[in-house]
Amino acid sequence: MEDKYAEKEWRALGTDVYLQIVGHDLDDPEIKKIFLSVKEIYHQQESIFSRFSKESELSKINSSLGIFFKASPDMLAVAKKSLAYFKESAGLFDPRILEALEKIGYNRNFSAEDFSSTETMDKLSEKICPEDLEHDLIIENDRIKFQRRMDLSGIAKGYITDRVADFLRLQGLKNFLIDSGGDMFASGKNNQGNPWGIALEGSQNENESLLEISNEAVATSGSVRRNWRKGEKKFHHLINPHQPNNFSFTLRSVTVVEENVEKADVWAKILFLSGLSEGMKKAQEKKIKAFFLKQNKTIMESK
Repeated sequence: MEDKYAEKEWRALGTDVYLQIVGHDLDDPEIKKIFLSVKEIYHQQESIFSRFSKESELSKINSSLGIFFKASPDMLAVAKKSLAYFKESAGLFDPRILEALEKIGYNRNFSAEDFSSTETMDKLSEKICPEDLEHDLIIENDRIKFQRRMDLSGIAKGYITDRVADFLRLQGLKNFLIDSGGDMFASGKNNQGNPWGIALEGSQNENESLLEISNEAVATSGSVRRNWRKGEKKFHHLINPHQPNNFSFTLRSVTVVEENVEKADVWAKILFLSGLSEGMKKAQEKKIKAFFLKQNKTIMESK
């Protein structure tokens, strides 16, 4: 027996956000309030982490290098997590890629824009930064100082989606799906009483569910949506800090299933940047459930 559900879609964080709540409808005043509150969470978090808004907390810290700022709890949390992921990934996760992103053309919200141009571009530096991240991202109690400009989008979207999932659970909701442009948390069951079916965009069977999840997160990172050309060279938004001039298109994407969206989001990026062979090895070592989508649209799964 199918159950009713309430759903809405809107724009936030430069992407499409979708929320479905099972067992309720939009005529319920309490559900209306919940949707409004969720939208406000995205708006508030965007005012912290957006690199495209001059008024965001991130932009203000980026524009005042070498100066300590009293940071919001969310900024502190993400900064501390970034330091941890940098170490865990041996530097593959590094928010200091901002200057490189801007140099290859990613200097405004992607949205529906095309960054392609006929202009040629000089090579990026051979390595994003030789020092450890803690050299440039310094935390003292509730204060933060950047020595180099940072882009936290590699972790922020997952972190924000987890905060929304936490909020929905606090409202007593058990069955819902929150999707921030492909970064998803699926709680409980769908409106048919089954686990949530997740398809893999760009695969041979992209309209069929690849996996079913319940009370789990899934995130995909790849070059399917965000890629462009400058002159003869093709780029995507995922920069390898160790080899910033190497934009590999061997993989279309990597999808990771984890306990929370932040972890799934970060590890999908790390595994994509690692390439198929090394990425598969890392996934096996870390016991990560990962799906590697190759250019021929076939899928390889970790054990």
